Amino acid sequence: MRRKRLIVLVIAVVAVLGAGAFAVLAAGQVKGSAAKTAAAYFDAWRKGDVAGMALLVDRPPADFFDRHRELSQNLHVESIRLTPGPVRGTGEETAEVRFAGVRELTDLGPWPFDSTLRLGVRDRAWRVLWTPETLHPLLKDGGTLEVEEVEAPAAELVTSEGAKIPNDSYADAYLNPLKPEFAKANHGLELVSRMPGRPDKALLTRLPKANVERTTLSQPVQAAAARALDGVANSSIVVLRPSTGEILALADRLEDNFSAVRDAFPPGSTFKTIVAAALLEKGVATGDEMGCPASYAPDFAAAISNDGDVDRGTVTFADAYAYSCNTTFVEQATSRLSMEDLRRTAARWGFDRPMATGVGGRCGTMQQTDDTDMFSLDVIGQGTVVATPLCMATVAAAVQSGTWRSPRLLSEDDVRRVDGEPFPDVKLDEGVVGALREMMAAVVDHGTASQAGLPEGVAGKTGTAEVQDQTSHGWFIGYRGDLAFCVFVRNGGSGRSAAVPIAVRFLNGL
Repeated sequence: MRRKRLIVLVIAVVAVLGAGAFAVLAAGQVKGSAAKTAAAYFDAWRKGDVAGMALLVDRPPADFFDRHRELSQNLHVESIRLTPGPVRGTGEETAEVRFAGVRELTDLGPWPFDSTLRLGVRDRAWRVLWTPETLHPLLKDGGTLEVEEVEAPAAELVTSEGAKIPNDSYADAYLNPLKPEFAKANHGLELVSRMPGRPDKALLTRLPKANVERTTLSQPVQAAAARALDGVANSSIVVLRPSTGEILALADRLEDNFSAVRDAFPPGSTFKTIVAAALLEKGVATGDEMGCPASYAPDFAAAISNDGDVDRGTVTFADAYAYSCNTTFVEQATSRLSMEDLRRTAARWGFDRPMATGVGGRCGTMQQTDDTDMFSLDVIGQGTVVATPLCMATVAAAVQSGTWRSPRLLSEDDVRRVDGEPFPDVKLDEGVVGALREMMAAVVDHGTASQAGLPEGVAGKTGTAEVQDQTSHGWFIGYRGDLAFCVFVRNGGSGRSAAVPIAVRFLNGL
């Protein structure tokens, strides 16, 4: 009996001790696990449930909600994908989960990142130990992430074929000022990381597509024109397509801020093309014979001489043009033309008008005068007559095509938008332009541009314009097929010695 009571007592003591041990064990038990807490946090994060995330964080900072909301709003986050790795213990009551994430940004697309979720036991439960770098490592130590606007790339102007403008094209002075005309209003965006004491770092960039605008420049023609000017200072070439007025090349090495499009110079004997047109309109024919003495003086006016005081005797009108007989042209003009006659003809051929090219420009001018001496000088491209190289290129183009056309560097619509309405085409007298073609061909065949190496099929006119106390300007205008050009060398010497060799290099380089 006594043995039975002892057994019961022992059982009771063991029960009491067991209950006490269980109570102690239960009192020290940790709720949940690192894996479950991490999984719940990632799930809430994917859903954008910031309140649910905060419940899993040990003592979340006061700005926990604001940090998440502002990052999503500032970066325009559409969604987030999270791929956790395995839970790894880092101590008795700490663990971490490395994870990969991808934020989908509305404006910049997917943005991948890698970070680490750290966990620890707090108040007998597994909690997230949150810091700003949990959102992104670059937010550590006061770092910030921002999306900013960046300037859109400048418009890119290309050739008519869509190719880049050749290097060293000598056209930049015209193309660069055009680029703002084609700038688009939209901007690019850039995701920028800023860390105190460190330079800003661009993480993602989205630039709008370059605004590519075609000009009328031809890649091979522009390249040939530029290379023809290499090594020749103070020179320019303007090349047109006579059938359309398109500027195929604009290579300009003029110094002292002079422009082949906007600045006018005395055109010398190239202006005899306009004078010849006026005389042809008055009934002079290419085969008419006339004198080409060394010197000629109109009534009550000073004498005009040929270059080198050459006396050619009697020549045809075509040969007077081919040999550039100053005396012939002055005699014929002063006896057959009034100043008003010559000004009207010059106006039909582009003078006294601005040019809507897309890069501005003008043609030429000739002042009204009753002075016979000044009129004589005008006839040979001196006096009050001035013209731009662009202007004289249009004269050559009009001879080739029979129509004077306003030159343009851009599409017709862009020219109207940038420069205004161009001057309408002017249909020229077929008999006049036919005669001028014959005369310009004679210049190259046996005149002042003969035996200079010009390719077959070229017709043209040389010009030498005297400049007081300076070297003369050299000119050569011409055409070959559906291509017309003007070569101008400021203070370069005679047309034959300075301008024609450039034309030879240009045409042979095509």
